[in-house]
Amino acid sequence: MSDYRRAFVPGGCWFFTVNLLDRRKGLLTDRIEILRDAVAATRRSHPFEIDAFVVLPDHLHAIWKLPSGDADFSVRWRLIKTRFAKALPATERLSAVRFARNERGIWQRRFWEHLIRDEADYARHVEYCYYNPVKHGHVSRVCEWPYSSFHRDVRAGLFPEDWGGDVKAIGDFGERA
Repeated sequence: MSDYRRAFVPGGCWFFTVNLLDRRKGLLTDRIEILRDAVAATRRSHPFEIDAFVVLPDHLHAIWKLPSGDADFSVRWRLIKTRFAKALPATERLSAVRFARNERGIWQRRFWEHLIRDEADYARHVEYCYYNPVKHGHVSRVCEWPYSSFHRDVRAGLFPEDWGGDVKAIGDFGERA
């Protein structure tokens, strides 16, 4: 069994990568309203701030800040994944293990998380989120991708609309190479 070590810092800030089980599917953007509803319902029951969020067809990246005294990001991801899955018809193929455990075959079981350490680390991860649709060839400019909090940050004056990213993707962001 794997030995997972997660950093639990109450009130901390984390970067996440969360993947669909079948990376050939486009469920996340095809069913974006269901995902938005799942996130909103989870935020009502287990509050957190969204500093950055980008949804691609088969995976997403997010940066969250949790309330002071709270470090349980895992329960929030479990709730989001469960709410999203329950809102979809059960048409996916299941492995014998998932069938025996009465699990859906929509999400990868785990997620990647990284505790943000300082302002430079924070900026690097926000930029990585926003540049990701360009990196994966979905659009040629960051502002063209509709499923991103980039647009909120442009309205707030944090980024110019024509920001193209001077992203140095050094480090591990939880994606396949």
